Amino acid sequence: MTTLAGTPTPLDPTMIRGTVETRLHTFLDHQEEIAQQTPELKLFTGILRKQLSAGGKRIRPLLCVTGWHAVRDDPPTDAVWRTAASLELFHAFALIHDDIMDASDTRRGQPTAHRTLAALHPERPSTVGTNAAMLLGDLALGWSYELLHAPGLTDTDLRALWATFNALRTETLVGQYLDLIGRPGTDPSIAWRIIRYKTAKYTIERPLQLGARLAGASPPQLSALTGYALPLGEAFQLRDDLLGVFGDSARTGKPTLDDLREGKHTVLTAAALRLAHPAQQRLLARCLGDPDLTEDDAQSVRNILVSTGATDEIEHLIHTRRTRALGALTTAPLLPTAVALLRTLAQNVTDRAA
Repeated sequence: MTTLAGTPTPLDPTMIRGTVETRLHTFLDHQEEIAQQTPELKLFTGILRKQLSAGGKRIRPLLCVTGWHAVRDDPPTDAVWRTAASLELFHAFALIHDDIMDASDTRRGQPTAHRTLAALHPERPSTVGTNAAMLLGDLALGWSYELLHAPGLTDTDLRALWATFNALRTETLVGQYLDLIGRPGTDPSIAWRIIRYKTAKYTIERPLQLGARLAGASPPQLSALTGYALPLGEAFQLRDDLLGVFGDSARTGKPTLDDLREGKHTVLTAAALRLAHPAQQRLLARCLGDPDLTEDDAQSVRNILVSTGATDEIEHLIHTRRTRALGALTTAPLLPTAVALLRTLAQNVTDRAA
């Protein structure tokens, strides 16, 4: 184990993301090679490749590798890179199924997987598109676990890896269930739980823990990473909720009507319903969750979100949680190289426009 003293050498997020992407495409190449008698598989791998190439922040793989560097300053092992790539395949699974549940037409500016598959079968697009996309998501989930099987891992490493990855899976699925049953209301408690499971733990805490555990992190180091991850994950999702309503679709890759038409239960809508006067509450009740919501009605909702002070409240919550996350790094027993990147990431993911 290295000491915490010394001059930090900046980590290169571009290199990390590029290495993970190469790992993913190499893995898909291998799956095609061993399934030459199953030519249909190339349809699925082709969609996955297109989805992976459409962009995305790769924040989970980046944080996994950063978790390693928070504890050790030697190069990440093969197991770390495989775990980082596994997280991105798991994310592909989650997005494919999430888009089906949300009936979303686009993701990152491109047709969603179920729409792509539906277009291949115009005679029964809805049935085949949805069901085939479910199979594709299941395949990505299974492959994410296959990627975790890295040679050279000790039994202790494997136990730590599986326990954390399985916790990530369970929390994400529970968060998705809460998201499905949640309906806009003035009580934000369910919205906060959705954020905790679907974003704070899934996007920030668990990826950091996976890399750190492979590096042999101590309990104080893991605790420091959690102290950073959970408030930052909340701030990340609060920003995402604002972008889901006010963002530029050309930059976010997702229409700004989707969350309103779905009637997502968010801290933002809960704040607006609590602060609105009766006439505004009636308009929100009519519009939120209307699958045929027009752009004019959506603009009326946006005006209420602003005029009630709900958006200002969310901006304040983002600021306080980012401050708390950065504060957790002040005395954290982590290597300065990783701390420097974590500070930069905290600003980037909460100030982003996409």
